[in-house]
Amino acid sequence: MTVPSTVLIIGATRGLGLALAREWLQRGWNVIATVRSSRQCELCETAEKSAGRLAIEHLEMTDAAAIAALKQRLSRVELDLLFVNAAIANGPGDRVDRMSTEEFTRIMVTNALSPMRAVEALGPLVRRGGTIAVMSSSLGSVALNETGGWEVYRASKAALNTLMRSYAARHAEDGRGLALVDPGWVRTDMGGSDATLGVEESIPGVVDALAARHGQPGLRYFNYKSETVPW
Repeated sequence: MTVPSTVLIIGATRGLGLALAREWLQRGWNVIATVRSSRQCELCETAEKSAGRLAIEHLEMTDAAAIAALKQRLSRVELDLLFVNAAIANGPGDRVDRMSTEEFTRIMVTNALSPMRAVEALGPLVRRGGTIAVMSSSLGSVALNETGGWEVYRASKAALNTLMRSYAARHAEDGRGLALVDPGWVRTDMGGSDATLGVEESIPGVVDALAARHGQPGLRYFNYKSETVPW
């Protein structure tokens, strides 16, 4: 009997994270997913119908102690995939010269520092030959930034990409695949109603692109179409 693969998704309360949890469930995986609160928790409804294949953990990702506690709770779990999804944005009009220090710090801590803390803490739970993935964006590509806009969000994702490259350099021999994933511009609460993609177009592509690279060591930066994104 084949044992189902297991994925841990950090940030699955709504939007892309929720869709990822549902997609992997549909593909027969066991899913562990984190939410910040049980209030208005769509994932909780999905868990009730999952026949025990979806487990929900509560996590505030910006709380380093909470990440450490989650690692302790999952210490006996072997993961095939860790996917860190949580992020925030201010919108396309954000400009660094008009942003308070507090807001700049909040975005950087949420989008760059906290995902890397999660990777550092939870990465060891991923088996050799498994994958550690982080939700990035094509807006994090320095090479593609020819139009501006989303300035601080872009900067936070570029910082995340750079920190993942440093992580990859420090863990070059550990046998795990590393991925920075661009889901495209998706119609969610964060992406907005003008976005070009529906969740149903983006997320199956994200999962397919990860599956195509599963077990391949080294860091890769690619989108939901499985295309390489330039740094």
